[in-house]
Amino acid sequence: MKLKKYLYKKVQSTNNTAIRLINKGYKKGAILTECQSKGRGRHVNKWISRKGNLFMSLFFEINNKLSLKKITKLNIAIIKKIISKKVKSKVSIKLPNDILIDKKKVCGILQEIIFKNNIKFLIVGIGINIFNSPNVNKYETTYLNNYSKKKINKIKLFKEINLKYEKNINFFKK
Repeated sequence: MKLKKYLYKKVQSTNNTAIRLINKGYKKGAILTECQSKGRGRHVNKWISRKGNLFMSLFFEINNKLSLKKITKLNIAIIKKIISKKVKSKVSIKLPNDILIDKKKVCGILQEIIFKNNIKFLIVGIGINIFNSPNVNKYETTYLNNYSKKKINKIKLFKEINLKYEKNINFFKK
């Protein structure tokens, strides 16, 4: 199933943009922006959006009975596999939604479920540090190009993630 692509220069948050599109009646899509002014993490945490990094959200209908645990497992596995192919170092998972390289955060995933007209939608926000990483007091951060054999292109990475979700979307409908 193809996900319609929505490309923006600047949004408050890609997940907020997905919510707005769902509320307008759109059923599925992949959002990419160059800049987020109010990127979000879990709970009340902010996602610091530094220029050049990947900020995206995917949204689509899912099975009403699918558990959050299974959704989390699928999402983290998809993104870890893609990142692992890009770097030489060990990629690990810090549950529930972070991906680390050498114990430093390189990616965060924010999952949200909303209902519109009795349809359950999943929004998967993905932030990946590609070119630089923010300074965060709580934990160490890093970026992909620090570990990759060749420079990672943000648009190609977005397309690769989008394609992987298009191929695996049926797992979210079971």
